[in-house]
Order: sequence, then structure tokens, then C-alpha cells
Amino acid sequence: MSVKQKADRKVGQPTMATRTVRLDAAAEATLADLRRWTDLSISEVIRRSLQAYSRELDADIRMRPGEVYRKLGLPGEGGFAVAPASRAKEAVVEIIRKKHGR
Repeated sequence: MSVKQKADRKVGQPTMATRTVRLDAAAEATLADLRRWTDLSISEVIRRSLQAYSRELDADIRMRPGEVYRKLGLPGEGGFAVAPASRAKEAVVEIIRKKHGR
């Protein structure tokens, strides 16, 4: 930190980094909408967005397997499973019999 930066910074105020990001047209429009709806600065919208994304990831990491299936919208228990794992061998035999008409 330069001497000028130290003099300009208020005591106890955290230092902030400057980042350069590239946004496509859709992201730029979303940012503009968020600013218009919330009357927040670009920096504050981005800070809050990062915090929300972090919370979302934390929630996903803590999900149990069943919750993952429900969130993905897969049909039935275990997604596309035709039988529970405890009956896997029997289910395979049944499927082969049906396929070959026996």
C-alpha cells in the first residue's frame, strides 16, 4: 500500500480490492435490472450476489443423496432405478426374462 493510499484510507476501514470482469450482454442486462430494482451500486449487487451464491453452494454441499434426487426432479426413488439396490440381482434377472419373453 502506498503512502497516499494509507493517508486516504480511514482508520478501521477495510481495504478493498478492485476487480475487472467481463460480462456478456445477458449478464450486463441482469446487472442493470438488479441495480434498477434495488437501487444498489454495482459493487454492492456483486457483493450480495457472491454471498448468495456462497450460501447456495454451502446448502448443496450439505444435501443428502435423496435431496439431490428431489432437487434434480428425477422420477421415483433413486432416480431412474427400476428396483432398490438390495434387489438389484433379482431385478436384472426379471428384466432379462421380460426382454427375451421367458
